[in-house]
Amino acid sequence: MAVKRRDNPEAEMGFFDHVEALRWHLIRSVIAVVLCASFVGVFYDFVFDKIILGICSKDFPTYKLLCYLTQKYNLNGGICIDKDIPLELQNLAMFGQITLLFQYSLIIGFVLAFPYIVFELWRFIAPALSETQQKKTSLIILACSFFFFVGVTFCYFVIIPFSVNFAVNFTISSKIKNSFTIDNYIDFFTVMLLAIGAVFELPMVVYFLSRFGILGAKTMRGVRRYAIVVILILAGIITPSPDVFTQCLVAVPIYILYELSIFIAARNDKRREREGIVSAM
Repeated sequence: MAVKRRDNPEAEMGFFDHVEALRWHLIRSVIAVVLCASFVGVFYDFVFDKIILGICSKDFPTYKLLCYLTQKYNLNGGICIDKDIPLELQNLAMFGQITLLFQYSLIIGFVLAFPYIVFELWRFIAPALSETQQKKTSLIILACSFFFFVGVTFCYFVIIPFSVNFAVNFTISSKIKNSFTIDNYIDFFTVMLLAIGAVFELPMVVYFLSRFGILGAKTMRGVRRYAIVVILILAGIITPSPDVFTQCLVAVPIYILYELSIFIAARNDKRREREGIVSAM
């Protein structure tokens, strides 16, 4: 569909008009990231002490909740972390902490600005869509942002705390001391947040695949047993702790996402049948 110029709706936009429009959308997105990063940089002490390193405190909400449930229901096999995690971090580079400040301010700035970045993407493609398509697309963008932030939140409150606790306390010899560099910790923190945020986009990925007939609900139901095995393996990799309860905390939400994806695929299959389109799978 041809895109109309905003200053002249009757005229179609050429290639360079598209490039110019995209350039300004990118510029506004970068500005949003920089503004959010600047906000993070101003309050860097709170961000690093209370958020990034806050998971090492015994007062972290996840630990307090688990201790409460363990005591209330007398769970002998429950998990109760009632003391601070003895995490030792080292900076081994000259001006390393300054570099870290700028680096992680930009990363958190990107996460905070993610909804606006997606909004700018929607503004770029909206002129090429009909009014009905624009409404559907706006809902899809909201759903993408929602699943991403749910994944980031789940990772921060569940996956990272248990992973760090296990990594700090696990040792193969009493003569080996666990001491990590701040770069190693931040890299792990960042990769986990973004990776789990991406994993939680599974329903949206399935939505698009099923919308174009590439993947159907029948196929997903047929491989459900294999998917469960893969999910359990993935949960074991994400949470290296041998505790089954911790692995279930990760596996159950991912399995729920899989079932939600089947539901979404089924709805798209029915829509394609009504439209007379035969699915590939």
